[in-house]
Amino acid sequence: RPGRRRRRATAAAAAGRRPSEPSSPPPQLSPRGNYVLAAVAATETKTTTGVMLPTSAQRAPTSGDVVAVGDGGGDHPLDLKVGDTILYSKFGLGATDVKVGGKEHILIREVDVIGTMPTTAATAADIPSLRPIGDRVLLKVTPAASVTAGGVVLPDSARERPVAGVVVRAGAGKYDEDNKRVPPKVKEGDRVLYFKWAGDAMETPSGDAFVVLHESDILCKA
Repeated sequence: RPGRRRRRATAAAAAGRRPSEPSSPPPQLSPRGNYVLAAVAATETKTTTGVMLPTSAQRAPTSGDVVAVGDGGGDHPLDLKVGDTILYSKFGLGATDVKVGGKEHILIREVDVIGTMPTTAATAADIPSLRPIGDRVLLKVTPAASVTAGGVVLPDSARERPVAGVVVRAGAGKYDEDNKRVPPKVKEGDRVLYFKWAGDAMETPSGDAFVVLHESDILCKA
């Protein structure tokens, strides 16, 4: 009706747009400094064998796709970029859950990111391809001994926790007080010993164990 058309035109004029123009989208959350914003992955609802998990047993999302990055705070540019798929600890304290456009996102410091995965649909099978961030190092864990020197089979509770591993990949290194990159001292193929409870432990579907830890958690080369 003419009256309705006039009211729509008046409302559009008050909003500063023509009647035919759509409403502008809501502003996007922009991270500052060394923070990045990532859209979190969906919670896993099935096991690898297809068994449905109850809500209480579903794992919290630990990966996401970067949608915005901060400017580094003027110290140095961030290594992460938009489009990277990141892996982060679900027990980390440096992450803040936020909703953007009705979807779950996470605001996290780059230094709290474990590493980047090869694709947005990466799974546990892609862990060997993970690229650590900063001074983190990806190790393939050397299995603990299951038999004593005398041939006695040890139960799981009696086995010493693995503290040895082989370097799969090292990050680019951390920045020092002068904002200069300090390259890692370990390299691919190095066999090392590390603190028992250090880092974030992961396992592939085939049973291979990996851990990502800070280089400072490595005790020595073995």
